[in-house]
Amino acid sequence: MDKMTAVQVNQSGDWEKIERDIPQPSSHQVRIKIEACGICHSDIYVKDRIWPGIAFPRIPGHEVAGVIDEIGPTVTHWKKGQRVGVGWAGKRCGQCLPCRRGDFINCEKHQITGIHYDGGYADYMIAPIEALAAIPDELSFAEAAPLLCAGITTFNALRHSQARPGDTVAIQGIGGLGHLAIQFAKKMGFRTVAISKGVDKEPLARKLGAHIYLNTEKENVADALKKLGGARTILATAPSGKAITPLIEGLSYRGKLVIVGASNDPIEVTAIQLISLKRSLLGWPSGTAVDSEEAMKFCALTGIRPMIEKFPLEKAPEAYDHMIMNKARFRSVLTKT
Repeated sequence: MDKMTAVQVNQSGDWEKIERDIPQPSSHQVRIKIEACGICHSDIYVKDRIWPGIAFPRIPGHEVAGVIDEIGPTVTHWKKGQRVGVGWAGKRCGQCLPCRRGDFINCEKHQITGIHYDGGYADYMIAPIEALAAIPDELSFAEAAPLLCAGITTFNALRHSQARPGDTVAIQGIGGLGHLAIQFAKKMGFRTVAISKGVDKEPLARKLGAHIYLNTEKENVADALKKLGGARTILATAPSGKAITPLIEGLSYRGKLVIVGASNDPIEVTAIQLISLKRSLLGWPSGTAVDSEEAMKFCALTGIRPMIEKFPLEKAPEAYDHMIMNKARFRSVLTKT
């Protein structure tokens, strides 16, 4: 049987390059020839053995872009040769109450790509048809891959916020999530404010589409946002409770602080801060395969693209370390070329 190369996390939690048989799809599955796979901070759940119940060894990767090269029995809506992506959402039953409410994380049959089944740090992978998202021709595989997690997360968080074109929307952080969020906010018609540390970030922020740049080292961001009338939405992409806490006072009446950058340190807020102007805080996860398709279509239409650094598959451990040490500018992607 033909072999493929993959990079997995073994029983000891170490990286391991392997060769194994190319897998065959079963009912309701396809096999994808992988052309690119983004490296996401959430891959730490596998590498550091954080997520409960993972069966090791496991191949990580949930920002997968490639081509269907084999379909399983009963698959009718997907064809060989189609360009497809697979994101974090993986598979859900679609029938239980959490699924019907959109709360797929609490679906007992939910399976996460690269956690409950092998992901994209490989030449090939098997994916359930529920996880597939069509990739527009305008996007390269390397461009599409980060949109399947970082892209869909920021796109969904902004389009489901209460902000409307012309409203002030602030993006905290200009990293793997933030550099996409700024582009989305600008193209959605918001008055886009970028928030980060240092004067060196301003040129990039404005190039990405920010109308205003606020340097946390030199000004009180909440006061600056108040002078703009307050932010209808603040999207917090940098994982720091300490950095997020001061932003609350910059929210407008009924403003929302939407958190997508996961952090273990607390965000401090008083009841008065929320009650007085009907403010709210909420978190936002990624989304479904349909959401991924819509995010990629929006990017293809508007010219939004992730900024990426490419690594070959065999350099996956180095690429992962590059991301973990916050050296990626701004998404690390494993590619074939």
